[in-house]
Amino acid sequence: MSAEVVAEVSTEEAKIQINPLSAHIGAEISDVDLSRPLPQAQIDAIRAALLKWKVVFFREQFLSHEQHVAFSTQFGELTVGHPVFGHVDGHPQIYAISKFRKATRFEGQPLLRPWMGWHTDVTAAVNPPFASILRGVTIPPYGGDTQWTNLVVAYERLSASLRSFVDGLRGVHRFAPPQGASGTDAFDKAVRDQTLVSEHPLVRVHPETGERALYVSPGFLKQVVGLAPRESQALLELLWEHITRPEFTVRFKWEPGSIAFWDNRSTAHLAPTDIFDLDFDRQLYRTTLVGDVPVGPDGRASVAINGSPVGAAAAVALN
Repeated sequence: MSAEVVAEVSTEEAKIQINPLSAHIGAEISDVDLSRPLPQAQIDAIRAALLKWKVVFFREQFLSHEQHVAFSTQFGELTVGHPVFGHVDGHPQIYAISKFRKATRFEGQPLLRPWMGWHTDVTAAVNPPFASILRGVTIPPYGGDTQWTNLVVAYERLSASLRSFVDGLRGVHRFAPPQGASGTDAFDKAVRDQTLVSEHPLVRVHPETGERALYVSPGFLKQVVGLAPRESQALLELLWEHITRPEFTVRFKWEPGSIAFWDNRSTAHLAPTDIFDLDFDRQLYRTTLVGDVPVGPDGRASVAINGSPVGAAAAVALN
């Protein structure tokens, strides 16, 4: 990265460096200490970088759980760690991601597709999270990389005719807790007794930038409203394959103390599966920020079919 490019994306008042990692997504931010409260100029600069680059990364940030939560709350309200898989004891806002939780995620799948595993977090909720902040603690010496894709660029790279078509479509997103799983107290209304189901636009207008993004999470989107089943399947598979084109993505190699902060409204991501073939442990921790209700190009907001909004404040606002 040339000094000229770094200077263009640096914020003098905030005194941080922002280094892009690929053409369309991902930037590494340095010269900032996340263990302490940030001045407003740095908060604003980090948020601006997040909106521009969709996911931002930090290195050598060895935070405690308390510091992780404190950093996260400077950008919004936090949800409970995870509606089904719980949270860290004594830290209800932190979710532990270990190597073994999803080691059998693809068992029983007769056919693997290139987009399988890619997802935008909790799109089955009517107000999916705004963002997630993931902290690496125990990291294998190789393997375990995470990937993100830019859903705004993916939308823009569709043909004009296809953009016009998908602009008016909506899809049903669904999540059912795994058999035997129990929800945490804060999310019991959403996931304990019923499946989360919401109808979202296939194209989401970003509430801060006005950009349009393909809102087609392969992990949760089940069907396109108004299309025949075969039509829906064909269209979704085309869009899912499209959003995972390599040129739209960034791949991040974790280190102890690394942090990834991504905009869940304009990205999808892919957790690694190669770690299941290695003998190394892997432990990360995540906080999640409460999101708003998506709106499509026609101005229509998403609707909940089953389940409650994510986050106490969001639930009150929508009641």
